[in-house]
Amino acid sequence: MPSPINKQTLEHLAKLARIELDTAEEERLLRDLAKILEHFEELKNLDTAHVAPMTGGTQLKNVFREDESRGNTNQKAGVEQFPETQDGFLKVPPVFE
Repeated sequence: MPSPINKQTLEHLAKLARIELDTAEEERLLRDLAKILEHFEELKNLDTAHVAPMTGGTQLKNVFREDESRGNTNQKAGVEQFPETQDGFLKVPPVFE
């Protein structure tokens, strides 16, 4: 069965990921990806009819506190010390121009 990932697809993915691949790296990645996809094809053929579904693989419980409203959050503290503010928000220089 031919691999669904060909050189053109790999080049497209590399472009999206903004990585440059030389010819040797492309060939190695194509071989590796083909092997990975072959493994998934093998897994598709396994009989899982009598395997109980997992719900996450762990018995750990959420350790976070419950959400609750708080009165004074001191949200505006320090705004007056910031160099520039606008409508109660901190004004910072633009990251992109």
